[in-house]
Amino acid sequence: MRFERLRSVVVFGIVLACCGSVEASDWTQWRGPDREGTVTASGLLKEWPEKGPPLAWRIDDLGGGDSAPAVASGRIYGMSHRGNDEVVWALSEKDGSPLWVTRIGPAYEQARKQSKEGPGCTPTVDGDRLYVIGMGGTVACLSAGDGKVVWKRSMTEDFGGIVPPWSYRESPLVDGDRVLCTPGGTEVTMAALDKTTGKTLWKMHVPAAEGDGSGGGDAKSGAGYSSPIAIDFEGRRQYVQFTAASLVGVDAEDGALSWRYDAPSNKHGINCSTPLYQDGLVFAASAYGNGGGLVRLAADDEGRISADEVYFTQRMQNHHGGMIVLDGCLYGAHGGNGGGFLNCLDFESGELLWREREAPKGSVAFADGRLYLRSEEGEILLIEPDRKEYRERGRFEQPDRTDLPAWAYPVIANGKLYIRDQDVLLCYDVREKL
Repeated sequence: MRFERLRSVVVFGIVLACCGSVEASDWTQWRGPDREGTVTASGLLKEWPEKGPPLAWRIDDLGGGDSAPAVASGRIYGMSHRGNDEVVWALSEKDGSPLWVTRIGPAYEQARKQSKEGPGCTPTVDGDRLYVIGMGGTVACLSAGDGKVVWKRSMTEDFGGIVPPWSYRESPLVDGDRVLCTPGGTEVTMAALDKTTGKTLWKMHVPAAEGDGSGGGDAKSGAGYSSPIAIDFEGRRQYVQFTAASLVGVDAEDGALSWRYDAPSNKHGINCSTPLYQDGLVFAASAYGNGGGLVRLAADDEGRISADEVYFTQRMQNHHGGMIVLDGCLYGAHGGNGGGFLNCLDFESGELLWREREAPKGSVAFADGRLYLRSEEGEILLIEPDRKEYRERGRFEQPDRTDLPAWAYPVIANGKLYIRDQDVLLCYDVREKL
């Protein structure tokens, strides 16, 4: 018995040694733990073999949607349309086996053809609770363990929200005791809910900008397709959101509008990318011939906050793949419906450092010294960040690609790379082998 126990320990040690040491790194919400597109990790591959990293497992029949997964405490969470239902699901992080699935409402019938297959929301994990937003505006809190619905609200029925043409694509922000959502109605642009009960804590309205074409033409929704972030500036907590009309800063305590910056919003109100914040600087960008702008926040003697433009550039027209700031460099895809490619700009000046047409337009994430680019055509690239030049360290094609755009962001958690393609979730082992 003692010999068998010793042999098990030795074998386990050999396995760990072969795989290397990987830092635990859950991906608990949209764009990672801090909503910056990054996760703290170590022990990951710095280069990929010719055919890419090994596939650990795959699961099919998830249902339609562009919802990138969240990973926390041994479970993977996501959203889909399955038949006539809009659902939230949980899988085992170990092998992808199903744990539970919960219906939160009927499948939303989107008139626009792009991304109508299902939700784009990444669930937000907060302790033993899970928060989601459906395509038609259902905000739901579920038990992370068994999927039981704790409470639900409707952004349209409860707040007069107007569904944007491509539906609600927001991933809810959970901050302290608040859950943030963006109904985009004529009276309520944003709202904060009590995360325990769903009760309304505050609601606020952003006046439309002059010439605003909010919502993409036919609907006058004040909601864009972005997800908010939380920042601290001059001792005050703020929520920064890119609405259909403006980039705005909102006081966390009462929802008062602190500042706004309209330039990054395109004339159609199709604003998708999550804002970026670093050291008092806020950046946001959109496509459709527009671009991106950086503002510096400043507070006067009475505590009023202004947002002063540092620069505006048309060299970062980020459509919906997101952007990342690393060591003073801004990385993101530049381009719209006609395609595009990866650009690298100096974050504080907007100077174009390089562009690479071999790195096609897509969504980005970062872990352990490497950028992960998931192109809209489906190819996945590994890139070493460098302000002087483009440095590619691998690329591969996923198996069994659908003919739909690959819009779900890549997710890196606990040594694994997750790639979603509608009803398929692929899990790749990206741990460095010693």
